[in-house]
Amino acid sequence: MKLSLVLIIYRSDSYIAQKASKFCEEVLKNKNIESIRIESDFNKDEIKKCLFNAEFQPNIGIVLGGDGTFLKCANALADYDIPLLSINIGGNLGFLTQEKNFLFDKSFIEILEKEEYIIDFRNRLNCNICMSGTNHGEKIIKSYDALNDFYFKSIEEDVSPTNQIQIEIDNEKVNEYKGDGLIISTSTGSTAYSMAAGGPIVHPSVDAMIINPICPMSLASRPIVIPNTSKVIIKPVKKSKGAIKLWRDGSKCMTIKETYYCEIKKGNSPCKIIKFKQSANYYNTLIKKLDWKGDLSLKNPKN
Repeated sequence: MKLSLVLIIYRSDSYIAQKASKFCEEVLKNKNIESIRIESDFNKDEIKKCLFNAEFQPNIGIVLGGDGTFLKCANALADYDIPLLSINIGGNLGFLTQEKNFLFDKSFIEILEKEEYIIDFRNRLNCNICMSGTNHGEKIIKSYDALNDFYFKSIEEDVSPTNQIQIEIDNEKVNEYKGDGLIISTSTGSTAYSMAAGGPIVHPSVDAMIINPICPMSLASRPIVIPNTSKVIIKPVKKSKGAIKLWRDGSKCMTIKETYYCEIKKGNSPCKIIKFKQSANYYNTLIKKLDWKGDLSLKNPKN
């Protein structure tokens, strides 16, 4: 890959990530590659300001942090066709990040120049919050994109944390979930909140959505996997106590009122993730992150 301009985004509250970003900037400078270095303070819209004022669009973005920092960067850059290389700084290996050794031994530059990597296209989800009973062109109040998941939970200040959520799939009413909430996840997000709530692990190459209730009050409410070509409608049930809040990838979005509904479908553009061929594969990452032990009987053979 011919690099002329690289966007470096580092975790804003991490001194280690800040030092790593300066190191990365120096490595690129020694290769006569220009870079723009910014912190991941997304409340200041630094990414949009930076790209709006830039004369040229960066060839790639290098994200220095963990999976959480990468998710926020991926959402902030959803409207830009920029491949992202995420390097884990200061923590354990993530599902979306490469090992930090690639940065500090400076091998990441050679790998990029020799194209010893793949571009992994990860589907996003799009959620339109709509007003009931309005014309099609006027009904959308707000729109969000997510790489991992959208989920719905009761507002914290409410007396009861439970809620009741109606779900439709491809214009067919499927269920009313009563419990702590509901997760709509991509295959990429299947190893995040959905997995913690008892959902299945789905390989990221599988084009699917996972619908997973959070602590349902009925044993019949089970996670289901559907094609990501489906359109999912989420509505708060009016008889349910209290309002629900929409979250995406771990960040609060907005309150979903009784007169609103959410339309969730496959996003318009995938997230491009740079993955080094030398890095750990998906299953090795699962083994490390989930601490899978394998067959314990082989480690303690009987005499």
